[in-house]
Amino acid sequence: MIIRQIITMLSIGLLSNQMMHAQLNQKLTLNPHVMENQTIHYRNTKVEGLNVFYREAGPSDAPTLLLLHGYPTSSHMFRNLIPLLSKKYHVIAPDLPGFGYSDAPDHQQFSYTFDHLTNVVQGFIDQLEIKRFAVYIFDYGAPVGLRLAMNNPEKITGIISQNGNAYKEGLSNEWDPIQKYWNDTSEANRLALKGFVSKEATTFQYYHGVSDPSLIAPETYTLDQKFLDRPGNIEIQLDLVKDYRTNVALYPQFHTYFRKYQPKLLLVWGNKDPYFLPEGAKAYLKDLPNAKLKFYDTGHFALETHATEIGAEIFEFMGTLPK
Repeated sequence: MIIRQIITMLSIGLLSNQMMHAQLNQKLTLNPHVMENQTIHYRNTKVEGLNVFYREAGPSDAPTLLLLHGYPTSSHMFRNLIPLLSKKYHVIAPDLPGFGYSDAPDHQQFSYTFDHLTNVVQGFIDQLEIKRFAVYIFDYGAPVGLRLAMNNPEKITGIISQNGNAYKEGLSNEWDPIQKYWNDTSEANRLALKGFVSKEATTFQYYHGVSDPSLIAPETYTLDQKFLDRPGNIEIQLDLVKDYRTNVALYPQFHTYFRKYQPKLLLVWGNKDPYFLPEGAKAYLKDLPNAKLKFYDTGHFALETHATEIGAEIFEFMGTLPK
């Protein structure tokens, strides 16, 4: 009798297990993207003769989100965000020239200006035939992304700004030595900024304002510094620091674009960013009063500590955008 009960229980367990596998197989058959969307592809393409590295994930026929990184990082900063968003959206994250795995030609052979970076990204989206997209802007990615938006208003479905500044109110006192260089581009003022690319400066950007330092993955600043320490890279970065003044000069044109086109906007902002203050996030609401603003108790690299929360906000925001 006992043996018969054991056999019956085993049979029921086996049948239940088979049913579970059948249901899972059915889901995967009906929705092949369940697993596929978690795959990130690492690709390269040529733009203006330069190798541009990019990460791509999600169904190609889904709404597209272009992720633009900032200084001193690369598309690596989106490694935790891409899997969250690619469940439903087509996500593309390039490395800008001079950063990450994209080419970094000598500054005497390539003009490192934000206009030129924008031209390369424009060529990139044209080559990939991206007709409509939302854009995520962060740090250096903000002036590039906002130039793209002004040049392609018909392509932009929405903007996500994560500590992507566009107002003078957002510039902290950390910019004072840089603004001194803008006002006087002497060699002495340029040399005074060489510490900007040091290991100490890089780690400061990651840790400042972070309440739980154990959330900062060491490969982040280690990889960034590896690229910063490449021969000749310091001159590349100082050229971009010098040209950043053109972004501030363009702020009024960015505001005109906002007022005219009223793009949908999501602001997700680390409120302890040492470079871009919360006032810079609030300032967007003057021109885009319907924007959603959410602050996070963290620093400059908010994705390092709040990727899940920010990803959820972006996922919901993307669902409200026009196709």
